[in-house]
Amino acid sequence: MRFTQLYQKAVRRLSQAGIDEAGNDAALLLEWCFGLTRSQLFLHGEQDAALERLACFENALARRAAREPLHYITGIREFWSLDFVVSPAVLIPRPETEFLLDHILSTCGPAGFPGGAVLDMCTGSGVIAVVLALELGAERVVAVDQSFAALQVARGNIRKHRQEGRVDLLCSDLFSAIRQEPAFELIVANPPYVAAGVLASLQPEVRDWEPEAALAAGRRGLDIIERLVRQAPYFLKPGGWLFLEIGADQKAAVYRLVAEQDGAVYDSVAVVSDWAGRPRVLQARKKGNNNG
Repeated sequence: MRFTQLYQKAVRRLSQAGIDEAGNDAALLLEWCFGLTRSQLFLHGEQDAALERLACFENALARRAAREPLHYITGIREFWSLDFVVSPAVLIPRPETEFLLDHILSTCGPAGFPGGAVLDMCTGSGVIAVVLALELGAERVVAVDQSFAALQVARGNIRKHRQEGRVDLLCSDLFSAIRQEPAFELIVANPPYVAAGVLASLQPEVRDWEPEAALAAGRRGLDIIERLVRQAPYFLKPGGWLFLEIGADQKAAVYRLVAEQDGAVYDSVAVVSDWAGRPRVLQARKKGNNNG
């Protein structure tokens, strides 16, 4: 069967399965299974596909038609112009998290970053830890997750991008396994922030495949964010930053959480909107001067 026929067949099947970007996904599966670039796929569309790779394509197409996320099928997600390994043990990195990183780097680094330790909470696949190690010049990044399976994925990505000497992994329920002392210049997290009642309305790719523990955070979606806001000052150096990815409907709630902290420990508090104009990042700075 020719590539054009395979492509058309795949588009029809994925469209019938309710997938909005059926054409793009069909092309990506062809590229992945047959080792082609997009231009090769369409330049040689009238050529017959290699028979030994057809089984791979049929299997991948069936999985995608069952609404398994494309990136779990291929095992790779491009993020920050780098390839990262992903699996059902971790969330698939999203553009919102790229915005989080872009905002962090524009706010405090690398020229404005004092070079101390960074804490990446709820690290998942490790994309935040790896990018901060590459871009920020931090002497050490501690990447924390309560899921051992997620940390195994993160370990692979740290090794893939040659950051073993700069990123340490820790299995912990948030701060529970970390010494309580002001040791970090920067705490970053893309925590679970989906309200439990919203899960059922999410796309099947998210609802049925991505790890619920990395998505849902109680009735309002704020359980983990609240713990991070409350506990972070005990681990931040004076003048250190907290950056959290939040849900687009949580702006007022996170402002209240920060305002409720005893002793008004934060300043420079803001909720920053992402590239689509939706509230996306909570930033807050621990009061005081860091003299090193």
